[in-house]
Order: sequence, then structure tokens, then C-alpha cells
Amino acid sequence: MRRFISMTIVLMAFFTSCTENKAIAQPKTSAFAKGGDVGWLPQMEATGYKFYDTDGAEKDCLQLLMDRGMNTIRLRVWVNPSDDKASGHCSKEETVAMAVRAQKIGMRIMIDFHYSDSWADPGKQNKPLAWQNHTFSELLNDVYFHTEDVLNELKKAGVTPEWVQVGNEIPGGMLWPEGSTDNFNQLAQLLNKGYDAVKTVDKKIKVIVHLDEGNNSGKFRWFFDNAQKNNVKYDVIGMSYYPFWIKTDYKENITDLANNLNDMAARYNKEVMIVEVGGVDTQEQNTYEMLAAVIKAVKAVPHKKGLGVIYWEPQGAKSWSGYALSAWREDGKPSMALDAFKEK
Repeated sequence: MRRFISMTIVLMAFFTSCTENKAIAQPKTSAFAKGGDVGWLPQMEATGYKFYDTDGAEKDCLQLLMDRGMNTIRLRVWVNPSDDKASGHCSKEETVAMAVRAQKIGMRIMIDFHYSDSWADPGKQNKPLAWQNHTFSELLNDVYFHTEDVLNELKKAGVTPEWVQVGNEIPGGMLWPEGSTDNFNQLAQLLNKGYDAVKTVDKKIKVIVHLDEGNNSGKFRWFFDNAQKNNVKYDVIGMSYYPFWIKTDYKENITDLANNLNDMAARYNKEVMIVEVGGVDTQEQNTYEMLAAVIKAVKAVPHKKGLGVIYWEPQGAKSWSGYALSAWREDGKPSMALDAFKEK
């Protein structure tokens, strides 16, 4: 009887272990990355927003995204953010918690450093308030230690991101005015400090440098030619692609995007990735077709240098965020546009 009980316990432990290992699936890092930036998700949930599948059943948002073929989550991190519902949060602690949650269900992780207390993009690259009066030498240390600190906290929690962005949409530089492209040598030093911090934590993490308007070859050539002249260190060229913001339909410039992806990969011998994309939430068919075309263009980059496509805030419903380029309906259900990610 005792032997039977002992054997039963062993078997139970074995099956429990197998079940747990299955629940915490390890992502396939060689697969094409299909994902979403979901920085708003914790706040949406905290304010009571509910997510539903197409059959009306309430479901976890990350599971809904996985059901539509996504395997990657991108998370922004701000230095000392406010508690503003839509333009705050995304602190180190919140980012770590969200990354752990996503990885537990088998998602791959990308971390996007804005080096600001709120949004950084082509129109604004504001220094964090705590860094406001720092000298350039101090800013170099700020970038290094902030990057290292966040990544070490992730590592302690069991998460090592596959990709890290040093800066967010930086065609004009970052940490203005010191890191402006008007002084590219200083920008290069800041980017390299971020790169060095990432590689100190884990050499396998791929560092991304990210610009907007992925269809604009001239912008990308100018920036990355200067990056090359100033010895900027990075692994991946990241692009945003939003036909809406340049007041066009994707059919007018999807070929330009494809050509630019191929050009960047060949010209600089780098991998390329669409780290932000989005379409109008009410134009589901058009957004579906745009996403399918973008995914096809990235997959077609020679030598498998096209790494993936990330939708920006697919779950960020306009009724909650006021943002019109999510892929979520007013009834709390995902748009059919996201079905584009299901394609093999």
C-alpha cells in the first residue's frame, strides 16, 4: 500500500510538472514575430474594461491576441511617469509585471525605451524631469544606468527580452536638445550607451533603432548613413508604418515600404522589423488587407532579415483611449483585421 501511494505521488508530481511546463510555453525565437504593443492594457483592466471573443465570451486580452496568431508583446517604459490613464503609467515596475504575465503564456518580449516621462516621438523627445538639468556626460550615464536597471529587474523576474529599442521614433534624435540629430555625434554616443547597457545584461538581446514613416527611403538613408559615419551600434532597423498619419491609403506606398525594407537590409547588412503599424478601427477590411500586405513585405526581405510586424495598441479601443487606430470594436471584441496575423 505504501509503495502504491509513493508511486501515485511520483506520477502525480510528474503529470503536474508536465502540465506546468505546458502552461508556461517557451516561445520559438526563430519564428516570424507577430505581435502587439499593449502598454495600455493594465490601465484598461484597472478601469474595468472587459474583453470579449467574437462569440461574446469574456476572455483575457492576451489570450485573444494569441488566438489571432500573435506571439510577441511590445512594452514601452518611461522613467518617472504620471498616473494619467492614457499618458502615464508604464513605469519600470509596471513594465516588469506585464512582461512576466505575457511571458508566462508563451509570448516573446520587446522593450521600448522612450527615455522620457511620457510619449517620445518625432514631434517631442523631452528629457525626464529628473534629468532635465544634467550635463551631457551625466545624460550618457542616465541612459546607461536606466537601461541596465530596467533590464536587470526584468532578468530578476525571469524575463530576458528578445529585442530592446534604444529610443522611440527618433528621426530627429532623442533627449533634446543634447541628443538632437543636429549634433549626430552626441546622439551616437547616447545610442551607444544604451546599446552597451543592453549587451551588458545579455549579449543575445537584439538592439533596435527605430524611425517613423517606413515608406520614406530618403529619411531612412539620411539617418542610417549618419549613424554609420558616427559608428552607432545596433542590430535591427525598426520602422513605423501608418498610412493614416501621412493621409494616404496603404496601396499608394506599400511598394515604397517593401523597397525600403529591402534597401535597409542590403545597404547596412541589418535585420529589419515593423515595430509599429496601425489602421483605422472602423475600416476593418482595409486594415486587414494592409496588415496582410505588410506581413508579406517583411517576410519577403531576402535572407530572412525581415523579423516581424507589431501592431500598436491593437486592444486600445477608441471608447476607452480615444485612439482611432486600434483594432478593437465598440462592443469589446477584436476586429477581423487582426485575422491577418493568423496567416502562416
